[in-house]
Parts: sequence; C-alpha cells; structure tokens
Amino acid sequence: QVQLVESGGGLAQAGGSLRLSCVVSGTIFSIGDMGWYRQAPGKLRELVATITSGSRTNYADSVKGRFTISRDNAKNTVYLQMNSLKSEDTAVYYCNVDHFWPYGSSPGYVEVWGQGTQVTVSS
Repeated sequence: QVQLVESGGGLAQAGGSLRLSCVVSGTIFSIGDMGWYRQAPGKLRELVATITSGSRTNYADSVKGRFTISRDNAKNTVYLQMNSLKSEDTAVYYCNVDHFWPYGSSPGYVEVWGQGTQVTVSS
C-alpha cells in the first residue's frame, strides 16, 4: 500500500512563510494528481492547491499569488510553499495523492490522504 508523510507545519507570524512537504512511500506504481487541502476549526475541508502529473497547477482564490505548489517526481514528494501568511490560513493541512493500484477488482487510481499537519499563523 501507499502512505503519505507530511512535515513542515508549525507556528508562523503573519507575513511569514512556511514550506510543507509530503512524501509518498510504499508500493508505488504511478502517481497522478497531488494536492493540498486544509480544514480550519468548525469549517469544511477545502482545496488549497493541486498539481497534475504534467505539473499543471490549480489554486484556491484565497491563496493565489501567495502559495506555490510543486512536485519532485524523483522523490515522490509534493511541496507547498506558503508566503505572506495570514491568520486565516490557520488550519490543519492535508496532503492528497492519486496513485495507480493495479490489483483488486477495479484496477485504477486510488486516492490517499495524509494525517495532516497543523499550521498556525499569529497576527
């Protein structure tokens, strides 16, 4: 199976920066789309940014121009560089990856979530 391990969360001041990393490990055949989502207390989980296997990116309007998603296919890793942080960016950030699983009754891409990493921005 495949596991995701996130790192890089923590406490930052408003206007500061943090960089999140998510490493995919385990039995990997192919990795498709990768992304970051976040969930603030009392709110639904929301998309932050995604990146396709061809490195096409998509961002939530709230983070455009401040956050950058990237991936290193050789390291099976996706990153989220977060600049100009705001207090409203405070949330648990989750990594999300689609990977190809050839076994079972329906071979195809399977979605996996990381355990989440806390990002807290103080104003």
